[in-house]
Amino acid sequence: MMELKGRKALVTGGGRGIGRAICLRLAKGGADVALFELDAGSAEETTKKIEEMGVKSLSLKVDVSLQEEVKRGMEEINQSWEGVDILVNNAGITRDNLIMRMTSQDWETVLGVNLRGAFYCTKAVLRGMMKKRWGRIVNVSSVVGKMGNPGQANYVSSKAGLIGLTKAVAKEVASRGITVNAVAPGFIETEMTKSLPQKARDSFLSQIPLQRSGLPEDVANLVFFLCTEEAGYITGQAINVDGGMLM
Repeated sequence: MMELKGRKALVTGGGRGIGRAICLRLAKGGADVALFELDAGSAEETTKKIEEMGVKSLSLKVDVSLQEEVKRGMEEINQSWEGVDILVNNAGITRDNLIMRMTSQDWETVLGVNLRGAFYCTKAVLRGMMKKRWGRIVNVSSVVGKMGNPGQANYVSSKAGLIGLTKAVAKEVASRGITVNAVAPGFIETEMTKSLPQKARDSFLSQIPLQRSGLPEDVANLVFFLCTEEAGYITGQAINVDGGMLM
């Protein structure tokens, strides 16, 4: 099924992990996919996989925490595609530490990429979506944004902030045919989670009723659905993809 044929999508942090899975799922659904990604190697690999599916791809080196870089990236996309129909704010980083040891720089860096970056990218695409009276924005949050997690005050705050941003923007743009939702992954198999000590992994898995970790594709499938016409009556939601960990 090519539900997104003719649509143009932008995925931030699309070079690897959940971001790459989202790019490939959107491409499989027929969308042309652009990436904002700092790692040129992983971006090139993702772009190649997208193009092998018979759709177009753009890879742009953009630091989403810097508004001028986001503006430049959108200008390049507009020159090639005349805007985007779908935005997935996926770019995210961690700088974990107990709050007593967390530096101001650790706080600012994580909030800058994870939350401020989503703000900049959303502003950059909204005008075009409003003119078309159609758009899909999906923010990749996290279950820890709902439940908290020790040692991640900056990351948790950024992911909780994304849920708030989702709801506020959803109410602002609903009348223009634009939906805005968030997905909240739980324990997903990525490079970040694979580096955790086995004790920490076992602790997470013991909290999951489905008794397994998730795959990036599990998240990508939900993102894809939220970008289709079939999800046109869903907006302002933050949907967990966590195997039942947070019920």
